[in-house]
Amino acid sequence: MARIKGGLNAKKKHNRVLKLAKGYRGARSKQYRIAKQTVMKALANAYMGRRQKKRQFRALWIARINAAARQNGLSYSKFMYGLKLSEITLNRKVLSDMAVNDPEGFKALCDTAKAKVA
Repeated sequence: MARIKGGLNAKKKHNRVLKLAKGYRGARSKQYRIAKQTVMKALANAYMGRRQKKRQFRALWIARINAAARQNGLSYSKFMYGLKLSEITLNRKVLSDMAVNDPEGFKALCDTAKAKVA
């Protein structure tokens, strides 16, 4: 049986990595060994970034709700506790959108929460 050299498969693997490294600066896009390290790091960072994006949006929503609640005389925690007591189940994304685009509706929610807390 004749020996089959692995050149073709190695070339495919190298090209796959170099294609992902396209646009990187210098040797990071030209040399396989360096490109492989950079691509692995980039993929790991992308994975972490997809997780962090969710956290950052939640923090943004909470900041917006807090600001709008304080304009209506409540802290964020008391506002959320009042909503829970009055059995209003709106998520933070919707509440944040209301705070920005529908101040009158948000004020009504604040009044409801304030009545339950007090």
